[in-house]
Amino acid sequence: MELGIGGRRAIVCAASKGLGRACALALAEAGVALTICARGAEALEATAAEIRARTGVPVTAIACDVTTEEGRRLLLEACPEPDILINNAGGPPPGDFRDFSLDDWRRAVEANMLTPIALVRATVYGMMERGFGRIVNITSASVKAPIPMLELSNGARAGLTGAMATIARKAVRRNVTINALLPGPFDTDRLRSTLRAQAEREGRDPAAVAAERAAANPAGRFGDPAEFGALCAFLCSAQAGYITGQNILIDGGAYPGTL
Repeated sequence: MELGIGGRRAIVCAASKGLGRACALALAEAGVALTICARGAEALEATAAEIRARTGVPVTAIACDVTTEEGRRLLLEACPEPDILINNAGGPPPGDFRDFSLDDWRRAVEANMLTPIALVRATVYGMMERGFGRIVNITSASVKAPIPMLELSNGARAGLTGAMATIARKAVRRNVTINALLPGPFDTDRLRSTLRAQAEREGRDPAAVAAERAAANPAGRFGDPAEFGALCAFLCSAQAGYITGQNILIDGGAYPGTL
């Protein structure tokens, strides 16, 4: 499908690897010029070079911490008028509710709620003035069903979801949509690291732990990041202008509810 966004400009956060990288690549394949960011300069530059080589689109790499005001300033200076914004950041650490301090909660809210809100606020009104915009917030399946041991993430991402609900309905009249993608388990470095840690705690073979976890999903496997990127690119397409304010699960059917 021709997505109708060739020549548009996108900011993609946390794009050096994982789901952010998959989204950046899918947008580039649709002809979108990219400004990508991540904290690790080496991995980010490698991703930028690969995307340029594969697609031929311009890719600007900004090594920064987007959860800081300075990081967001650098990113927006590099791409002050994006047509597309993909908000993404690594989740806060797991743990037990009784062990989390208020500072832990503040850091989680800063990274996974206030940072995307700040970027939306900085870009959405320009999109509305220009008559086109697509914003996708990468959150978590925990928005639909809280995940044990991830209380920090559960709270911050649910807060972002609520914060976007009204502006999504206001912006759509100007052809600007705001949606969220809620990933389940995908075959990323983060998931592999989590599974290795679990295997170490339980004194088990990491491959066995991964196979068990994959088999427990209704799809019988982990998601391919390319599948996630393709859905993100569609939500950013010209054809997706009637989809807004939605929280779309992509989890292999793991969420057991009907709504």
